[in-house]
Amino acid sequence: MKSCQAKLVTETATVNAHSCNLIGFYVSSTTGGTIIIHDTATTAANALSGTITPAIGWHFFPATLGAGLRVVIANTLSVTLFYDPQG
Repeated sequence: MKSCQAKLVTETATVNAHSCNLIGFYVSSTTGGTIIIHDTATTAANALSGTITPAIGWHFFPATLGAGLRVVIANTLSVTLFYDPQG
C-alpha cells in the first residue's frame, strides 16, 4: 500500500479542497460523536454517507471525491482521515 495524507479533526472541517481518494478513518476518541462525509470543499452538500456513529478504531471507507473532502462532526469525536490527494 502506498502512503497517503492524514488529517486529525475534532469539528466540522474541510479536510482537502481538491479531488482526492478517501481510504478510511481512525477514531481515537468519541462521546456519542457522529460524522458525515461530503464530496465538497465548502458546504455540507453532496453527502457520501449518512450519519455515522463510529466506534473507536479503524474504519475502511474507500471513496473517490471529485470536489473535495469535507466532514460534518457532531458531539465529541476525534478522527484522523487518511486520503490520497492525487485523486
